[in-house]
Amino acid sequence: MGNLFDVTGKNVVVTGGTRGIGSMIAKGFAEAGAKVIISSRKPDACAAAAAELSAFGDVVAHPADLGTGDGVADLATFVAGEFDKVDVLVNNAGATWGAPIDEFPASGFDKIMNVNVKSVFLLTQRLLPQLRAAASVEDPARVINVGSIDGIGVSGTENFSYGASKAAVHMLTRKLAATLASEHITVNAIAPGPFPTKMMAFVLDNPDARAAVEGGVPLGRVGSPDDIAGTAIFLSSRAGAYLTGTVIPVDGGISGTR
Repeated sequence: MGNLFDVTGKNVVVTGGTRGIGSMIAKGFAEAGAKVIISSRKPDACAAAAAELSAFGDVVAHPADLGTGDGVADLATFVAGEFDKVDVLVNNAGATWGAPIDEFPASGFDKIMNVNVKSVFLLTQRLLPQLRAAASVEDPARVINVGSIDGIGVSGTENFSYGASKAAVHMLTRKLAATLASEHITVNAIAPGPFPTKMMAFVLDNPDARAAVEGGVPLGRVGSPDDIAGTAIFLSSRAGAYLTGTVIPVDGGISGTR
């Protein structure tokens, strides 16, 4: 059983890994003995996060704007220089945009779709040589896309492009899984519910609003770093080697009980 969830020595790439869900996942992998590359758009954030996470394991950072093709290519080149193979790619980088329907701008769709959906496909595509180098029948290479329960159900907020983008991530996950299964590369998605991230801070920092959020979660609390890191490690270990094309809600029961 000790080997069932072992990811020691695996090469892991986590986009959007300097804060929030990405940082939680990167820290979990580092603590579990993996070698981790994180990225985000801002160089200062990358430097600070790498310094913080290095206390838990082997972590390096590289800044890249994944909303652009050049940024995707730059990160892929950096990864190829660091890792001859990529055991796990976590496509977590994302953005959101909220505005009333009458005021929602076209740019609010262009930016969100580019970062949340297009970059997932393009980075996976660019890192296929490294993923193929890691893949085997017994231990497939893994791609984990971070979706959202906003891509499963309607949250009631005015984040039209965000919800649409995460639903697209879930379908893209299935399409990639069907395409890459024969090459022993699994592709799954995690759909988080409420977690203590910067995106949720405006709600969770308000005691009354936090209580309302927690009251809407069947398990009665927001997610913890261990909840999301544990799911990613499960998908990346021997325990998750026979799963592909799945979307796993990590949401305290919200999507499963509505």
